[in-house]
Amino acid sequence: MITFQSLGLAPELIQTIAALGFEHPTPVQEKVIPVLLDQATDLVALAQTGTGKTAAFGFPLLQIIALQQKETQALILAPTRELCLQITTEMERYSAGMKGIGVVAVYGGANINEQAKKIKRGAHIVVATPGRLKDMIRRKLVHIQQINYCILDEADEMLNMGFYEDIKDILTHTPKTKNTWLFSATMPNEVHRIAQKFMTSPVEIEVGGRNTGTKMVEHHYYLINARERYQTLQVLINLYPDIFGCIFCRTKIETQKVAERLLEDGYKAASLHGDLSQNQRDAVMQSFRKKKIQLLVATDVAARGIDVEDISHVINYQLPDEIEVYTHRSGRTGRAGKKGISIILAPKSHLRKIKLIENKMQVKIKPMELPNANTLFKLQLDHWVRIVKETPINANLHEYFDSLNKAFESYSKEDLLALLLSKDIKPVKLETKPSDNRAVESTGKKGRKKQSDRYFINVGARDQYEWTTLKDFLRASLAVDRDEIFQVEVMKNFSFFSMPHGYKDLVLQTFEHFTLDDRRLSVELTKKDKHVPSPFKNKKKRAKFKK
Repeated sequence: MITFQSLGLAPELIQTIAALGFEHPTPVQEKVIPVLLDQATDLVALAQTGTGKTAAFGFPLLQIIALQQKETQALILAPTRELCLQITTEMERYSAGMKGIGVVAVYGGANINEQAKKIKRGAHIVVATPGRLKDMIRRKLVHIQQINYCILDEADEMLNMGFYEDIKDILTHTPKTKNTWLFSATMPNEVHRIAQKFMTSPVEIEVGGRNTGTKMVEHHYYLINARERYQTLQVLINLYPDIFGCIFCRTKIETQKVAERLLEDGYKAASLHGDLSQNQRDAVMQSFRKKKIQLLVATDVAARGIDVEDISHVINYQLPDEIEVYTHRSGRTGRAGKKGISIILAPKSHLRKIKLIENKMQVKIKPMELPNANTLFKLQLDHWVRIVKETPINANLHEYFDSLNKAFESYSKEDLLALLLSKDIKPVKLETKPSDNRAVESTGKKGRKKQSDRYFINVGARDQYEWTTLKDFLRASLAVDRDEIFQVEVMKNFSFFSMPHGYKDLVLQTFEHFTLDDRRLSVELTKKDKHVPSPFKNKKKRAKFKK
């Protein structure tokens, strides 16, 4: 059995590791730590999120750092404030037995002058987000021209978030003689370009293979009618009453909408998206980590870099465009040796994408069937009984028993149980096998012509919309799949869009009293024999605004 001591770590680090309760190194730690201790080399390590990458580079970095030199010797770049703070906390824990070590976090949303003061007092290691670090370099508040080590953590996420140019700019301020260690869950082209441009003959280490999913995660999908996406989500939450999970949506509007509906239906939920202030984000994440929130509804960008233990389920309310993003989503669960489940809510139009995910991640995504009403209620009932039995009894209630007995003396035991169950358990109505699947089946071109409705909406190009952004707005507002909205045509002052038959009530009710930026939106069903001609006679120009 391989131990941390056999990897070559110093005695003071071994003592800290023992105090932290780490028993055996993870596979990525087994492979990375000896290489970084024995060789002054560049390194590319591919491993899933949650496999112990911070310790894999953290322990050898702490052993190599020269404590007598107060200058900054190492830079760790992370994609988000949350991951930046998490890495800093972990490095401080790992260095508990080292006197005089300085680790400083540099990130946006905090006082830049205070961060600069901490660096000036002595920062052997700076952990930073790209945006804030660039700002500090520009103001000459941080100096990285003499660093010996540069670590790019979650490199694929940084590049997915659009930090490619920032990273290139930052690396040009570092010496060519430094060692660069790149850690990533996947290896997209941008990461490969960074490795080629800024690294010299790096040692390559793979744990689990490129773009592959961890074996601790089961992947399921439920074939759904797009109109019943939220109801399906309710069924799944009730199917797993002890769920502690993340629900991923594609847009901020959709994230907020799903979270609000869950709260209205009595679930402990909260949203996490880019429109929240940093204080709001911190409050949400603190509540989630303490499990005061059971369900975190998030966009991909907002959730990047968040590391929360014991997440049991990841639910893809809608699939992302990129397979790498699904890899990151599913990697939120199945950590630290615990099993997790990643669930996809999939209309028929997503079956091809599911096959692509299976092939690229080398996983099997199992088709699942929703339980019938009786099975679901029985599961809810069993959970309710367990919770009631485990509830500690308040001894102070005995003095009220006489009045309580009088209040319920006309009720039998069965009546009281029925009352309690009716109060605590809400039935979820869902057609698990819808009799009318036209909305799902009409995504083909022929079906659209025969079985679709055309709508008018009073926003257009003057409102800064083009067909792609209008389509995203409509899809998020209606909470439907992207493929259910088509033939989007944007004019100057108004627009048209089409949807399959069966959505009329949803569309008209959603926009009946809809306001946007204090403006009342109007959506109407157009008549079959009417069509407002496009202002563009040139087909090439028209194509830019029409799909």
